[in-house]
Parts: sequence; C-alpha cells; structure tokens
Amino acid sequence: MADDIVAIQKKFGSLNEYSIQLNRWFSKTIGVWPLPSSSSKLEKIITKILIFLYWIIVLFIIITSLLHFILVKEDIVSKLKSLGPISYCFGGGLNYAVLLLRKNDIRYCIDHIEADWKVITRMGDRQVMLKNAKIGRIISCCIVCFMQIGTLCFCTILGVFKRTIKIGNDSMEIYVLPFPTYKIPVDTNPGHAIILGLQYLTSFIMSATVVIAFSLATVFACHAIGQLTIMISWIQEFVNQPQKQNKNIRIDEISVIIEHHLRILSFLERTEHLLSPICFMEMLKNILSICMFSYCILAEWSEHDVRVLGIYAFAVICITLNTFLICYIGEVLTERCKEIRNMVYMTNWYRLPDKDILNLIMIITRSGVEYKMTAGKIIDISVITFGNIIKTVFAYLNILRQMTIL
Repeated sequence: MADDIVAIQKKFGSLNEYSIQLNRWFSKTIGVWPLPSSSSKLEKIITKILIFLYWIIVLFIIITSLLHFILVKEDIVSKLKSLGPISYCFGGGLNYAVLLLRKNDIRYCIDHIEADWKVITRMGDRQVMLKNAKIGRIISCCIVCFMQIGTLCFCTILGVFKRTIKIGNDSMEIYVLPFPTYKIPVDTNPGHAIILGLQYLTSFIMSATVVIAFSLATVFACHAIGQLTIMISWIQEFVNQPQKQNKNIRIDEISVIIEHHLRILSFLERTEHLLSPICFMEMLKNILSICMFSYCILAEWSEHDVRVLGIYAFAVICITLNTFLICYIGEVLTERCKEIRNMVYMTNWYRLPDKDILNLIMIITRSGVEYKMTAGKIIDISVITFGNIIKTVFAYLNILRQMTIL
C-alpha cells in the first residue's frame, strides 16, 4: 500500500488530486466547479458564458416539452409516456441551479479534504484514507458510465431511428424525439437534426448534474468514513497506551482527537447542507422517472420493439442503481458515526485518569447526536428508504396501469 501511495503521488501530483479529479473534470464541463481566486479572468468569463448558453438550451427544451405536454391533445397513454423524460429533464434543471448556488459549500468541502491530506501524515492513516478514496473513485466511475452511456443510448434509439406508426390501415415511418417539442417542424431534416442535437446536449447536462451530485456525495461520504475510521484507531491507541506517559503528551493527544472529531462533524454538516436539497429533488425525480419509464415498458410491450423496450429497461436500471448507491452510502456513514460512541464506551476507559474520562465522555455525548444524511431534512437516506422508494414506485405504477387499462 505504501508503494501505491508513492505511485499515485507521482502520477497525480498529490493524493488530494487523486480523490477529487473526476469530480473536477465533470463539474468544469457545465461550469459548477468553484474556481479558485487565482483563476484568470478569461477562465472566469468562459465559465459564465458556458453557464449562460447551457441555461438557454436547457430552458428551451424544458419549456417546449412542457407546452407540448399541456397544450397538445393526445391520449392519456401518450401523455404519460412523455412525462418520464420531461420529469428527468426538469429535475436535472433544478439540480443544476442548486449546484450553482452552492459553489461555496463545494469549495469548503474540497478545501477541507485537501487540509486533511496535509494534516494526516502517518503512513497507516494515509493508507486508510487512500482506501476510501479509491472506493469513492470507483463508485463515481460506475455512476458516470451508467448515466452517460444510458443517456447516449436513450437519445440515439428514440431520436435517430425512425419509428413506425399506424394511422387507420396505413403505416408510416416518422422521426420522433426523446423529448416532445411544441410546434417545431421536426419531421424532416435539418429541423430534426438541430433539435435532436440540442436535446443531446440537454441530456448530457441533465445527466452531468446527477453524476456530479452523486459523485460529490460519494467522495465526501467516503472521505468522512475514512476520517471516522482513523479517529477510532486513535482512540483505541490512546486508551491502550501505558498510563505512565507524560501527562502533557496525553493531554495533547486527547485534544487532537477531540478537535479532529469536531472537524469531521463540521465537514458532515456542510456536506449535508450542500446535498440535502439535491437528494430531495433526486428522490422525487427518481420515483417519478422509474415509475414513468416502467409504465413506458408496459405501454410499448404490445409493439415488441426490442430497441425501445431495452432502452427503457436500461434507464430504469441506471436510475435504480444510482438511488441504491446513494442510500447505501448514507447507511454506512450513519453506522460509522454510531460506531465511535459504542467503541469508546466499550474500551477500558475506567482505567484512565479522571480528566481523560471526562474528555472521552465529551466524545460519547457528541456522538450521541445521531448523524444522518437526509433529503431535504425530511427523508433519511438509508437502505430502508430505498426499499420504501421501490414500494412507492410499484404502488403508483399499479394505479397508472389500472387507470389506463394496460
């Protein structure tokens, strides 16, 4: 593992760069990465121009899709089939706004991680941090691959290939789009190609907001888990060390442990402030998207179009997997916070001097305030929540199926 640390430092320049590199790459593509004060004016201007152009494109697609959903007279099944992509796009736009508004929180968390890499110098502790950084990086890569590949396939299959429709006894092939549009000629080129290109870009931006939000949550949570693991090992070493050591040294050690615990809690609080509104919108959006895409599978089943059925199924799998990953990480983080309190209590604390016992009681008391990642301060992010989401999806899907008699 020590060789891995040296190799990673040589390749990436620093261990901190290794942990946040993917987040910075994707965040910069849509302008949500907080630029340092040392950034050039040109870089800041380019970022603002990108954000402005992206907002114009995203709002154009969202507004035309909503107008089509509201104003165009279609049967209820067709309207419900279009609701899945529209809800995904609308939720992504809200996420984009939140990420732009919370740049300061992102910067704080990034600086905090960088400071931890500088403060923690022991090789064993760095190995723990690197292990958790690798886990966060792997999960982020999985999220990126699933979301972007799913988005590319969705837009390609539903937008590039013509679909056969039946009008009376006749059938004809026409172009369709992933997102419906209102009063825009898209039946022939170049109108179809232009609008499809804009929808490709919009889909990329919407998927990027999900990727960035979930990958930030993953990297920050994995870093916090690593710090909690290090703190547990510090407490065990403090309690089990010989009692005859210099008292000043012991006081310094317990003060370092308490200060580090408060740093971890501060980091978690700021992370919660950043991710809580995003997770809330994601949970609502994912419930609606999974339900609507599953409904699309039922509605398209009679057509036996393998390509369309496959892409809807893949979309359901991607969204479900991302929801499970974030819920699982929230569960692990909560259990790790509980473990500190339980571990301190189960040590031989009664053999310590009275002042040390009081200091450990401070840690137990502070750890007694249970930490949980939440969605909008309303829903706890845990495996139980994931199960409730799936049950809610199937309940709404069953209601839609019965109402539309599929």
